[in-house]
Amino acid sequence: MDDDVEILDVDDDNSPRQVPLKNQDLSQLSFTVGEFLSLYGWYLLAVTVTVLLLIQHLRKRRTGQSRQDSVPHNLQDASLVTKRQEAMEAARRRMQEELDAKAAAFKEKQRQQEEEKRRQKIEEWESMKQGKSSKGHKLSGNTEEASPAAAGLKPKMDKKPLRSNDYNPLMGQGGSCSWRPGRRGPSGGG
Repeated sequence: MDDDVEILDVDDDNSPRQVPLKNQDLSQLSFTVGEFLSLYGWYLLAVTVTVLLLIQHLRKRRTGQSRQDSVPHNLQDASLVTKRQEAMEAARRRMQEELDAKAAAFKEKQRQQEEEKRRQKIEEWESMKQGKSSKGHKLSGNTEEASPAAAGLKPKMDKKPLRSNDYNPLMGQGGSCSWRPGRRGPSGGG
């Protein structure tokens, strides 16, 4: 196949004229670009990414320097920071006062509960001295009624044991849950 193409143009007097194409080496150019990219494509990509990161870094540095140059802005920031810190300190003080008040109330409640328990123990001790139980009933009336009930609560001793005395679960005697190793060798019968 011949890549050269000739185009004939007709002038006004109907005589053919030869016009050369402007992009004759376009296929050669695409081949050259493809070969270049296949050889140096990864390097080209790495260089491009590095340049983009460098540009971003320089922009950040430039904006940081322009912020440092504005001195009145920093004075405003300092005043805002001190106001914010004072507000946080006031909030912390308020929260600490609330916590201290709650702790004092809890301590007072605990002290009252302990005082109540101590008073109840003293009352029980006084009632025990007088011969009453802690519930306020006399002990003499309850002992006669409680003796048959206490005999009914005793466990039965004539039960037979669930297993014999010589049973050892590690010995593997009896039971349907024993483990057996699988067969060795090929699984197909043959």
